[in-house]
Order: sequence, then structure tokens, then C-alpha cells
Amino acid sequence: MSTSEHAQILALALLVGWLIDLYFGEPKAAWHPVVWMGHYLNFCGKLSAPLAAPEALELESSSVKRKMLAFFLGAFFWLLAAIVLVGIAWKLQQALGALAWYWQGIILGFLLKPLFSWGMLRDEVLAVELALQDSLDAGRQQLARLVSRDVRQLQAHEVRESAIETLAENLNDSVISVLFWFVLAGLPGVLLYRFANTADAMWGYRGERGGRVWTWAGKWAAHADDILSWPGARLTAFMMYLSVARMPNCQLWREAGVTTSPNGGWPMGAMALLLNIRLSKPGVYVLHAKGLEVDHQHIDLAVQLCERAICVWFLCVGVLLLLSAWY
Repeated sequence: MSTSEHAQILALALLVGWLIDLYFGEPKAAWHPVVWMGHYLNFCGKLSAPLAAPEALELESSSVKRKMLAFFLGAFFWLLAAIVLVGIAWKLQQALGALAWYWQGIILGFLLKPLFSWGMLRDEVLAVELALQDSLDAGRQQLARLVSRDVRQLQAHEVRESAIETLAENLNDSVISVLFWFVLAGLPGVLLYRFANTADAMWGYRGERGGRVWTWAGKWAAHADDILSWPGARLTAFMMYLSVARMPNCQLWREAGVTTSPNGGWPMGAMALLLNIRLSKPGVYVLHAKGLEVDHQHIDLAVQLCERAICVWFLCVGVLLLLSAWY
């Protein structure tokens, strides 16, 4: 396959995937590959992570053998799924090579769409502000659909902060990084990244969650996602800055280092600085502490910033694909 034809396939696949997301949204759960990944991870998680009974918690903190067993099982089930998924994706992509380039692009676009999601993310975040207009409890309930933290004691501005943080972080996790790995490594790359991100979301915790102890069982999943999300997180922040015709500076670097995540602070820090707002997770971090308190207008502004960043990303990729097609 020539470089020009490869660029045409990628461009068409991105266009088809984006149009499906824009006009049709997510496939039904029964046909959603991320849902299938979740079922696998839920089943294997029960085999890897010990129950959070008092004796299990005590052993988890003191027994090296128990820690190593949980780590080994978590790594084994992660690698098993990763190898199978990459193998299937590789064979499928090879089989598509027998088709005309436009059929390859169309089919890859349909396969790509379930692995990224902007429309649903945008709508769920905007729904937080709509719910807050009804009541604080309604806003908390809507936010609980998006985050794993305890929302019961959050005030209105904290609910909005959490929604914007989730939006910024998932702009990387669910959109930019997904598309980045698709452009870089095709269907095998994007499938591997989506699995790693889903595994981190379900397993990548310290201590107890959902009645099980994940500190060691989820360690491999957490670090694998950190590595695979590393370029996309910084690219996401850069796209956000480019979308408002600014360049990142040392202040973004400092804000990104405030969070415990090596990646989450980049898009969240960029969001806080560009909108001049304060974002925080109580007792954990504060981003742009001198920024304005988030109010009713900022969720909409955050969505607009993300949409501009996505447009800039597509523009940059389009230019690169066009240049590769020519040369």
C-alpha cells in the first residue's frame, strides 16, 4: 500500500467515525466493544483482587506473597486480553487490505466509532448544569454518572468543577488519545489503548473499591494506561492552547504537576488556566488557585473550548495526511 493510499484510508475513516458520532451516537450496549471489555474486566477482577474483608486488608498490607499474587494475576489477565485484541485487530486490518481503499476507510470508520466518544461526553457534562438549574441534589445525581468520587457533600460550584475536570480529562481519554493511537498504529493501536484506558478506569485504584482491594491487582493496568496516555494528555493540552491562539508556558507545567496523575493534570490544568477558573478535588489538589470560582456559564465555555481543540486536532491531522499523500 502506498503512503498516499494509506493517508486516504485514515482520512476517510476519521471522517466516517466522526460523522457517526455526530449524527448517531453510541451503539447499543450489546454491540459495544468497550462494554465487552468491561464484562471481561469485571469477571477477571474478581479473580485478581482480594475481597476487602478486614483480614484481607490486613494481609494486603503485610503479605508480600499476596501482593505479588494479586499483581501477577492482574498483569496476566491484562496481557492476555491485550494480545488477543491486538491479534484480532491486526488480522482484521490485514483482511480489509484486499478491498478498495474507500471500502477500507468506510469499514475502519465504523469500527473506530465505538472506541471514541465526544457526543455522549459533551451531552452528559452539559446535563450537569441543566440538572443544577432544578436543584443541587439533581446536579449531584447527574454528576455521579460521570465520576467515581463521593458527590453527596459537594456544593454547586464543586459539582461544576468536577464536571469540568471530567470533561477535560476525558477529552484526552475518550477522544484525542483514541484518535492519536488510531492515526499512529491503526486498529490494533486504538483497540489496545481503549482496553488499557478501560482497565485503568475499572482496576486502577489504591485501596478498597467495590468491595475489593485493588492496590496491587490494578497496578499493572494503572501504569500501562499512564504510559499509553502520556503523549495524548500533552497533545490535548497543546490543542486546547492552539485553539485560542496561545502557546503553553511554565505555568501549565506547574499546574500539571499538582495532580497525583501524571497525565490528568495536563488537560485539566490547561482548562483551568485558559478559562481562568479554579478547579479542585477536595483534600487532593487545587488547580489555578487564583482563578475565578466556577459558576453557571463555565461548563458551556469548557465544552466550547474542547470543541475548538478537537477542530484544531482534525485540522492538524488533515494537513499532515495531505502532506504525506503528496510526498
